[in-house]
Amino acid sequence: MINLVWLVPFLPLLGFLVNGLGRRFLSKSLVGFVGSGAVLASFVISLLIFLDVKTPGFTAQVVTLFDFIAVGALHIPFAFQVDQLSALFLLVITGVGTLIHIYSTSYMHDESDESFARYFAYLNLFVFSMLILVLGANYVMMFIGWEGVGLCSYLLIGFWFNNTSYNNAAKKAFVMNRIGDLGFLIAIFFMITQFGTVTFPEVFAKAAPLGMNNSIITAIAMLLFVGAMGKSAQIPLYTWLPDAMAGPTPVSALIHAATMVTAGIYMIARSNVLYTLAPHIQTVVAVIGLATALFAASIALKQNDIKKVLAYSTVSQLGYMFLALGVGAYGAAVFHVMTHAFFKALLFLGSGSVIHAMGGEQDIRKMGGLKKFMPVTNWTFLVGCLAIAGIPGFSGFFSKDEILAQAYANNPVLYVLGLAGALMTAFYMFRLYYITFTGKFRGTHEQEHHLHESPSPITIPLMILAVLSIFGGYVGLPEVFGTKNLLAEYLAPVFAPSAPFAVAHHLSHNTEWLLMGVSSALVIAFILFARQKFANYQDAGTESTGFAKVLENKWYIDELYDTIIVKPLYELGRFFRDTVEKAGIDRLVNGIGRGVQLGGQRVRLLQSGQVGFYIFAMVIGMIVLFVIGFLL
Repeated sequence: MINLVWLVPFLPLLGFLVNGLGRRFLSKSLVGFVGSGAVLASFVISLLIFLDVKTPGFTAQVVTLFDFIAVGALHIPFAFQVDQLSALFLLVITGVGTLIHIYSTSYMHDESDESFARYFAYLNLFVFSMLILVLGANYVMMFIGWEGVGLCSYLLIGFWFNNTSYNNAAKKAFVMNRIGDLGFLIAIFFMITQFGTVTFPEVFAKAAPLGMNNSIITAIAMLLFVGAMGKSAQIPLYTWLPDAMAGPTPVSALIHAATMVTAGIYMIARSNVLYTLAPHIQTVVAVIGLATALFAASIALKQNDIKKVLAYSTVSQLGYMFLALGVGAYGAAVFHVMTHAFFKALLFLGSGSVIHAMGGEQDIRKMGGLKKFMPVTNWTFLVGCLAIAGIPGFSGFFSKDEILAQAYANNPVLYVLGLAGALMTAFYMFRLYYITFTGKFRGTHEQEHHLHESPSPITIPLMILAVLSIFGGYVGLPEVFGTKNLLAEYLAPVFAPSAPFAVAHHLSHNTEWLLMGVSSALVIAFILFARQKFANYQDAGTESTGFAKVLENKWYIDELYDTIIVKPLYELGRFFRDTVEKAGIDRLVNGIGRGVQLGGQRVRLLQSGQVGFYIFAMVIGMIVLFVIGFLL
């Protein structure tokens, strides 16, 4: 099956072409079948590839399709690398992607035929780009997919392009990602000049002899991290992600759960050798990841838009993944990527089900009591909340516990701060759940009259994701439970090359049990606190004051960016437009034109038509030539 790996990205690309070119005459049912079927077929092939990769003794294989760039000694093939890491990401992307496509067939059904087909074409192109990113056998291939998901995010966030604010959100995402992408691009140029290659094994083989803290490796690692900060929404390049909620809800699920935002995690995990050789940059990654986790969690505490709470939750969870990468726990980061894909897709699709039932309303203060109207959405959403909060037995517990344990082994301060973020997560997620699903309904009578459970194309993906959110974590059971960590064992060959340079941190089983017990007890306490505070929530209609207002306004970071970056750039642009271009360049160019025109008008007067004047001019000319010749 490995040789057929090219079919995995090709099928979504085919779906994009069919739906994109046939958008004016294909029916919605056919469009949905083509779009969903293409990704489902990719999932089936990915599953077969995964089973091949999982066999004992499997070594990474590269499938080369053709030479992409060949200049002198530099050869960059268009090739796919199939190993444990790429096979796992293929399953997550195509599996969750299939459920989101099926969900979309119902959620987007009110769109016109052409708009519906355009949506599915973009969605297929998005999946294709992400598959190229994780399958690429070199950094240039990864960059092609990297740019592809950036383009598709712009198209999907601004899908309803008649709304100016949605267009602004799409542009914001595009521009902020370009900042990070520049770092990634410069890193690729560094690799070419220093190593003469961008193929993963060759780069790592040439980097290893340079040793720890080499300036070249440090620079490359930092530049790659700048790219990851943009794509995976870390401080300071995170503000685009909450605004990405402007797109349709299934798009939010796709961007935030299984695809785009995990690209940075994948890139650093793939480049584990470089980061292990650059421990200073690992520290930077851990600190920025932890700061992002805490900062975004604090903002989520006071958001009232159901999708904004989940958006800041995503930024916070990505911070945890970077914390894991920063302490060298690459497997734990990938584990959390997987579990997060399940419960965050579930939560976003669940919020879409709520918004669908509420006629487009997203303010949780105008909801309440929805569990009696939407039982399936209620129970599946609750499972998602339990998973993300890290309740024992749910998938999020195992992956988050592993990250916190590795953080403690590295530095107990990182553990304490990480635990604080986890407690905030439990609180704001159950604040969201209780305000939305319990108490009395606070919307209009018209909304209450139309409340109903969503149709099966929406609820079936929710139920599947709920099952995965419960049992998905059991593939990574820690050894303290007396069993092998299957996921860590599976991923071991990918991270083995960095093992000789890594500093091993081990915890005793007693310490692990203690950490698990403390975190679980505190999480449950914070959930009960949220229940007491919000189970019978009534909107008082009062404005927030003090620190609560700061959190509600997201620490005023967008306003700060507007003040120190956007407005000065606009003023600089206005200065160049009015002063440099209009008063300078335009006046110079127009002045030359007017000078030529005026000169022509004056010289034309010499053409009088009088023969005597012409003879006189000829004599004067001869005298001038004679004088010049005499003087020279």
